Amino acid sequence: MADTQTVETKPDKNEAKPDKKPRSVRVVLLALMITMMLAMLDNMIVGTAMPTIVGELGGLEHLSWVVTAYTLATAAATPIWGKLGDMYGRKATFMTSIVIFLIGSALSGMAQNMGQLIGFRAVQGLGAGGLMVGVMAIIGDLIPPRERGKYQGMMAGVMALAMIGGPLVGGTITDNWGWRWSFYINLPLGIFAFGLISVVLHLPKKRSKAGIDYLGVVLLTVGITAIVLVTTWGGTQYAWTSARIMELIGIGVASLIGFVFWQTKAAEPVVPLHIFRSRNFTLMSLIGFITGFVMFGATLFLPLYQQSVQGASATNSGLLLLPMLGAMLVTSMVAGRVTTNTGKYKVFPVVGSTLMIVGLYLLSTMDTGTSRFTSGVFMAVVGLGMGCLMQITMLVAQNSVEMKDMGVASSSTTLFRTLGSSFGVAIMGALFNNRVQDVMSQRAGSLGSKITEKSAQLDAKSLEKLPAVAREAYQHAVSAGVHSAFLLGSIVAVGALIAAVFVKEVTLRGAGPAAPKTDEGAPAPVVEAV
Repeated sequence: MADTQTVETKPDKNEAKPDKKPRSVRVVLLALMITMMLAMLDNMIVGTAMPTIVGELGGLEHLSWVVTAYTLATAAATPIWGKLGDMYGRKATFMTSIVIFLIGSALSGMAQNMGQLIGFRAVQGLGAGGLMVGVMAIIGDLIPPRERGKYQGMMAGVMALAMIGGPLVGGTITDNWGWRWSFYINLPLGIFAFGLISVVLHLPKKRSKAGIDYLGVVLLTVGITAIVLVTTWGGTQYAWTSARIMELIGIGVASLIGFVFWQTKAAEPVVPLHIFRSRNFTLMSLIGFITGFVMFGATLFLPLYQQSVQGASATNSGLLLLPMLGAMLVTSMVAGRVTTNTGKYKVFPVVGSTLMIVGLYLLSTMDTGTSRFTSGVFMAVVGLGMGCLMQITMLVAQNSVEMKDMGVASSSTTLFRTLGSSFGVAIMGALFNNRVQDVMSQRAGSLGSKITEKSAQLDAKSLEKLPAVAREAYQHAVSAGVHSAFLLGSIVAVGALIAAVFVKEVTLRGAGPAAPKTDEGAPAPVVEAV
């Protein structure tokens, strides 16, 4: 039996005893959802403010590093935060990551040049790596898997709100308060969440006698950094066959092989390899990777298609994804409730993967004549599939490991999804760009090649300046590029369906008649080790 982990509040004579714990859990969940939103909103808000930032600070040639530095630091730090939480206690580790994130946010807002902004964004990313992992691991500690389904809708809602509201909030803040408030806005929200967690959340303190696996940290960081740089630079700044990309691939592969070998020797490995002996954990990691691959590719190309081909406004780009995100939210809530009530969950990865395959294939059939209603229906199908997968993957992964490995299980699942998104954006993006350039050359000759020479993704202003012939050619080119990207996505999604078929339905822990009881008679928010 693992240590019981509860949320404590001071006794209130006017309050019925059975309500105390659920209420305090809800307060903690509010703080966790705020920090989760901070991590998800940041890149979307900053992305909207980037043109203004470049206009003031200059350094256009280093623009991509503002995002890349944050992404790299987040990906590299994710598994480390998970392990630190397992070793030294979840609460202190999570609060430390919030502090680092807020320090990075404040420094980014005060940056005086592009170099400083890139460095401070890396600091912010280091903290962000612990935010998502901390949220998932603490929820895993507080709420039994069987009961955790109730809260899936809340997490999916935060995700949908971040994706829809991010660009709108970023634009509003930049236009009215200035770009620096794109970073400063994190401070009051983060401080509020920090205060709630420090007062209400009470978890047993831990202290591991084993030291930190520094060699494992270095090898994993180098490997992840190399992979993210390959997927970020490949096909854009450097050709896929260039010496720089080949060097990064070699460094990444060598580091990860060395990391895996060392984890079998380390006294306190960063990622204990025994967690992958669980078939369900390994399958959920694979499904999470594929979901990240598909989801971020979809959110990248759908607004581009609707703006370039269907003539939608770029101002409300987040709203263009509403059919997909709304469907995802509804399905996630339904899946959570059914899982809580029945304890059954295997049907959701199977159905979700199938819907994702079908939806992506339907999206690949879009052309210059597809209506917004039709594309919205296709997006909704993809959203229904993702809603079945997004939170179930984390729930089953956490249910597949012992309590002592809850942190690394959460961080590993999050890392696989992050790496999937990096590969999805890179591979689907390369396919899209090549297809657009080919079609532009075929339809508009040398003019078409010149237009897309620097970038296959034109903004609304650039599109308006094109001659009618070139504009029509570009619309056909984008349709062709979207077709190739989403067709690839549907093929990749087949891997998720195959993995889902082999998932073994293991009883979710900590709920039902055998659930541990508090002295008030209500189920305690605990998770038992297998």
